[in-house]
Amino acid sequence: MEGAGESEEERAPLLGASGREEERAPLLGARRAAFEGRRLACAAVLLTELLERAAFYGVTGNLVLFLNGSRFNWEGAQASQALLLFMGLTYLVSPFGGWLADARLGRARAILLSLALYLLGMLAFPLLAAPGTRAALCGAQRPTRVRNCSAPSCPDVPPRYCAPAALGALAIVGLGVGAVKANITPFGADQVKDRGPEATRRFFNWFYWSINLGAIVSLGGIAYIQQNVSFVTGYTIPAVCIGVSFLLFLCGQRVFITKPPDGSAFTDMFRILAYSCRPQKQTGDQDRSGEGSGVFQHSSKHSLFDSCKMSRGGPFTEDKVDDTKALVKIIPVFLALIPYWTVYFQMQTTYVLQSLHLRIPEISSIAATAHTFPAAWLTMFDAVLILLLIPLKDKLVDPALRRHGLLPSSLKRIAVGMFFVMCSAFAAGILESKRLGLVQQKTINQTIGNVVYFAADLPIWWQVPQYVLIGVSEIFASIAGLEFAYSAAPKSMQSAIMGLFFFFSGVGSFVGSGLLALVSLKAIGWMSNHTDFGNINGCHLNYYFFLLAAIQGVTLLLFLVVSVKYDRQRARAPGTPGSRRA
Repeated sequence: MEGAGESEEERAPLLGASGREEERAPLLGARRAAFEGRRLACAAVLLTELLERAAFYGVTGNLVLFLNGSRFNWEGAQASQALLLFMGLTYLVSPFGGWLADARLGRARAILLSLALYLLGMLAFPLLAAPGTRAALCGAQRPTRVRNCSAPSCPDVPPRYCAPAALGALAIVGLGVGAVKANITPFGADQVKDRGPEATRRFFNWFYWSINLGAIVSLGGIAYIQQNVSFVTGYTIPAVCIGVSFLLFLCGQRVFITKPPDGSAFTDMFRILAYSCRPQKQTGDQDRSGEGSGVFQHSSKHSLFDSCKMSRGGPFTEDKVDDTKALVKIIPVFLALIPYWTVYFQMQTTYVLQSLHLRIPEISSIAATAHTFPAAWLTMFDAVLILLLIPLKDKLVDPALRRHGLLPSSLKRIAVGMFFVMCSAFAAGILESKRLGLVQQKTINQTIGNVVYFAADLPIWWQVPQYVLIGVSEIFASIAGLEFAYSAAPKSMQSAIMGLFFFFSGVGSFVGSGLLALVSLKAIGWMSNHTDFGNINGCHLNYYFFLLAAIQGVTLLLFLVVSVKYDRQRARAPGTPGSRRA
């Protein structure tokens, strides 16, 4: 795998006994296709990610229904909060996963250990779904009637049953997901990075394609089984997916291009930041020469970090300081993406909550009881759209734009994605306003996963536009964000920068949870029905959607300013991180 005593920076696949194998591999197919000679390694990475995403969406797709149903009887808001916190955790731990790979284990070993931890947490979900093992782990449950009730006579919501076991399993899975997420993306790009930026761009397109294929497999099959057949079977399948993913990645070690850990940029970054924040003193030579003051004033915006360089009397090399400066310039772009992720995560939380209160059709079944259309299936509209449009974009649109010199930069594509996600939130707000008007006249009772929901007589298909808009936004913002994070990162911090990219995604999830809690305060009253087991008919979820759209609109304008400034700074820089990587 990665030998600590090897002198070469990166190791090629084990193609033969020749001592020059690390030089042969990058030359295979150099004049042919971008992935020639690397197809097996890329396929292993993509299939590993596909299975991992199938397992991830197997957990998140129906988690609200799982916890809100008769097995646990959690109130709807409690179940939604658990999902938001879980998704936030998976992203927040990504920087630590990147640091672990860069400083201690290397990316390949970090991914293997993360998948093992992931599998450990996944094994707990079938046990929690089975009545016998759940009772053994959590004790007997107090009897209660599970209804999506909003009448004054509704019973008080009991304490969350089996919370330590359920939240503990979610935390273990979240740690594994976060560490895998931080490392598998740059690890996959490492397999083709010497083929140039075009190969890297194409890999990211197909990587994201694999993510969404895994989502479709999970949401299309696993979510149906969970809602209509059994959560025991529905959670066993994701655990098997992670087991196969672990074995596949383990067997792929002989074809992967790996590199040993060479130190974490996070460690150097924090040391440089701490050193630069110390009070700086001008030397006596500068005072006597009469030039120190002028130079200090002229370069004041650079002196904070330049004083750390050895050439200026500091303890750090030029490259490390320049890498830290590059990282600091990237962070404002990540900060500007927080509102995007806040809206994006509504797709699996408040959008699903809205769908449960729309008319969900029954589907034919050979079983004695009728099966219902899984609410999680609407998320597939986003994934299917991505599966269809990414090959079209990769094979036709991007080459045509490049031939005419019109291919937009990654930052411009992120801005386009922000616009579409703003439109998605606005469309959800319009639909919710219409739904609230209808429930004042008439409601219909529908049972989903043994929970009765009072829904509007409005087909669930009216949600399709908001899911389609989010899918279009992903093609622009999320893919371009991954590409930007990898290409803008200095070589020494590629895993770390990916970790930061996902970290700020997690911040967006927590911001959404915080905003939802804020508008639930009685002083605001938008989402203040606390004892209704998830019913939103007496709430104003539409106001929340409009608030998200407004925040994203303001952020879009600010992002345009930040992106233009970043592009100008990068164009003026005499040596970019990318040039050092080459």
